[in-house]
Amino acid sequence: MKKKLLGILLGTSLVLAACGGNDGGDSKETSSGDVDAEKIVNNKCTSCHGGNLEGGMGPALKDVGSRLDKDQILEIIKNGKGQMPAGLVEGEEADAVAEWLANKK
Repeated sequence: MKKKLLGILLGTSLVLAACGGNDGGDSKETSSGDVDAEKIVNNKCTSCHGGNLEGGMGPALKDVGSRLDKDQILEIIKNGKGQMPAGLVEGEEADAVAEWLANKK
């Protein structure tokens, strides 16, 4: 019973940490006005998917483009999957992250 409770608490803590707030310091645009997908991934995704996208609490994403196309990745970003909550990244940023991840093969 204690292990199960600890697992639930740890999982909840990690999901909440991944949600993080926007403190204004995580600039999402490059100087050219384009969305910096890699920076968004580093700020929003690596706490669960690992610093090198090797996996952790969430699955590995380092070669996700060999398994899923951009639209499939975008669908997961928008709607969540498993323990991943929906909407961690939205709009133009979600589209840019899906495209960036789709190129990881």
